[in-house]
Amino acid sequence: MTDRYAVIGHPVSHSKSPWIHAAFAEATGQSLEYGRIEAPLDGFKRASDRFRHDGGKGLNVTVPFKAEAFRYCTQTSARAQAAGAVNTIVFDETAYGDNTDGVGLVTDLTANLQFQLAGKRVLLLGAGGAAQGVAGALLDAGAATLVIANRTADRAARLASQFQPAVACPYESLQGKRFDVVINATSAGLSAEALPLPAGLLHPGMLAYDMVYGRDTPFLAVARSAGARTSDGAGMLVEQAAESFRLWRGVRPPTARVLAALRSA
Repeated sequence: MTDRYAVIGHPVSHSKSPWIHAAFAEATGQSLEYGRIEAPLDGFKRASDRFRHDGGKGLNVTVPFKAEAFRYCTQTSARAQAAGAVNTIVFDETAYGDNTDGVGLVTDLTANLQFQLAGKRVLLLGAGGAAQGVAGALLDAGAATLVIANRTADRAARLASQFQPAVACPYESLQGKRFDVVINATSAGLSAEALPLPAGLLHPGMLAYDMVYGRDTPFLAVARSAGARTSDGAGMLVEQAAESFRLWRGVRPPTARVLAALRSA
């Protein structure tokens, strides 16, 4: 019987994960099925239990269920524990949860964009689940400085305290500070909302990265007009999926062709 996997979320109809994992399976000679599970907001556990009972081997978890997935799993990785969230579940004797967002971001930055994080000054915008999922990986990759800025200063301070030596900073206090890379982990791009960034923060020679993919967000537009190098989060999407695939199948698929195809589409 063909091994079955799926992405679970609400909503999930837009997810590129089935297409990405089908491409990975073809590239690595794996036989598997990958579908979508649209779970009601109060139905994550019920839907996951049903999928597992029916023989499902693993799940990708997307919004809004990543924190619930962390509580659902009977075992979790160190990086899932740091994030307080799970985006990949492996079903065997247990329900093992991992979080591949951080490694996905770092791999995109270092391998695809050729931006080496070691010794760099990093600004992370946002203090929600997306930021929490990647902060530890940025420090592990050797960032010399990690500053976390958020509209609500208390949330930034709480997140920074979890990932020392990261420090928190309100948006208005960013004036005059210089960074090598600014990473937008807020959802502002989904609503075409501009961020209250001080003039001069984005400048030529730096990298501006938005985790939102497939759209030209206001953040990227402002960064590009300031002469900064820019990238959306398509590479992070593909690389975190590749890490999930490795956890399930024991082989990490090549990603270059899948990323190129995603961008051209």
